[in-house]
Amino acid sequence: MPAKLDGMADTINQAKNLLNIESLINSHDSRLQSIEKEYKTNKSMLDDLLNGDDEYLKANDSAKQASKLKTLAKNKVMQGSNAKILVDKIKDFQMQIKELKVALSDYLSQYVTLSGTNQITAPDGAIWEIIYSARISKKTN
Repeated sequence: MPAKLDGMADTINQAKNLLNIESLINSHDSRLQSIEKEYKTNKSMLDDLLNGDDEYLKANDSAKQASKLKTLAKNKVMQGSNAKILVDKIKDFQMQIKELKVALSDYLSQYVTLSGTNQITAPDGAIWEIIYSARISKKTN
């Protein structure tokens, strides 16, 4: 194949990859927003469950004097099936949010590399700026 056609094929492949990554970014962001909303709702439900228990509230008010009572009351509430279900859901949402954020970060990095720009157009037409933030984490062996 002539070099000119090879170059066009590479450009077409790069454009397809860019569109695929953009689609993945948008779908991950949408899923992330949905899970974060569900997470907040379930977390609020669990908080309401705890705050709706008189024994827990009384123990919480006197927590400085009787932190052991507070712990016992909370444990009593947390033994209920509703609380257990909500705790499991919250943990699942936290895991999903973490995984989606990591994947979204990878897709954004690939997008910047392929497109040469740090801006992307959202499905609603808004322009997003891709911003990097460094963090430190212990390396696991």
